[in-house]
Parts: sequence; C-alpha cells; structure tokens
Amino acid sequence: MSIVQIKAVLFDFGGVLADEGFRAGLAYIAEQNGLDIKTVQDEGFKLVFEQGFVTGKIRESTFWNIFREHLDIQETDQELTEIVLSRFTLRPWMLDIVSTLHDKGFVTAILSDQTHWLDEINERYNFFKFFDFVFNSYYLGISKKNPAIFKRVLKKMNIRQESAVFIDDHPGNIERAGEQGLHGILYEEKNTFLKDIQHYCPDLKPGFPGLKR
Repeated sequence: MSIVQIKAVLFDFGGVLADEGFRAGLAYIAEQNGLDIKTVQDEGFKLVFEQGFVTGKIRESTFWNIFREHLDIQETDQELTEIVLSRFTLRPWMLDIVSTLHDKGFVTAILSDQTHWLDEINERYNFFKFFDFVFNSYYLGISKKNPAIFKRVLKKMNIRQESAVFIDDHPGNIERAGEQGLHGILYEEKNTFLKDIQHYCPDLKPGFPGLKR
C-alpha cells in the first residue's frame, strides 16, 4: 500500500483519540449506586442508541431521565454528564500522530458516535483544530451502525473509499467500513496500532510520533 493511494485517515473518538469516557463513567456510576458494573454499562450503551440520543433524536435530559428510570440512579443530569465527560481523557501521542499525518498532506477527520458532548469536550481541550472534518452522529442523524454513514462522509470529504483508512475500537464498525470499501484498523493497543498505521502511511517512520514515548 503506497502513501499515494491513501489520502484520508478517519479516527473514532472515544476509545481511539481518547479513553472511552462513557464506559468508564458508567462503571463509576454503577459503583456509586451499588449496582453491577456490566449491567449498567450494557444498559447505558443500549439506551443511548435505542432511545436515539446518539443520533440527536432526544435531548440529554430525556436520556438521563430514561437512564435513571431503568437503573434507579440517584445523580442529577449535571452530575451524570460531568462524570462521563471528565473521563474522556485525550491521548496526546495520538494527537501527535494526527498532526503529523496532516502535515504530510493527509486529510484527517473524526468520525464518532457521539452526542453534543463531543463539542463540550472540545471546548475543554481544543482538539478539533487538528482535523479537517469532524463528523458526529448526533448531527448526521445516523450512527456507525448504519453503513450509509461511510458513503456520506466520504462524499463530503471528496475522497474515494479505497483512499481512506478508518480507525475504530469496535470490530463491528470496522467490518461495516470494510464492506463499504474503506481500509480498517481495529485499535486495541498503542504498539500494534503504530505498526498498523505505518503499513498504510510508510513514509512516517522512523521519526513517527509515539515511537519515542
């Protein structure tokens, strides 16, 4: 795979660019309320998609009301939101990679199943500046569970599917991207990821950010 063939790199947010704050937040909420962590995490992820919060169909307050009703949670909306947002910890070495890719002429983008929380996290850390495009399911009205999202964002970027690499920590999202003709990297841990991204962008080594850390 030569560098000429790959023109764009798309990054998931939670679990790739940052630690997965929603999952970590749900674990903390479960502990604070004396509930089983896996049960709360499973229900939280189920509700955020099924109720349409991820795709902008309901407001934050409605989501938290439904969440409390299902799990008998005591915290207020503000408390619950802060628990989640504070646990989306950005990975500086990953942003170094994004910056390097951009400097090398690649189009860089976020493709995230997030809510308006992504905007609030950006207000805290100002990371949108590293990207040419930010695609958020909350505004697109569809999530990465719908394969059509990939065609939509590639059209917006004016990039052919075979010229794009998509990075995500969920196998299902990688599979759907591959079905639409994109190259996929399943993020599992740092060192494997560095090897995988260099496979598609070989001229980034040896001075690749992250290898020195």
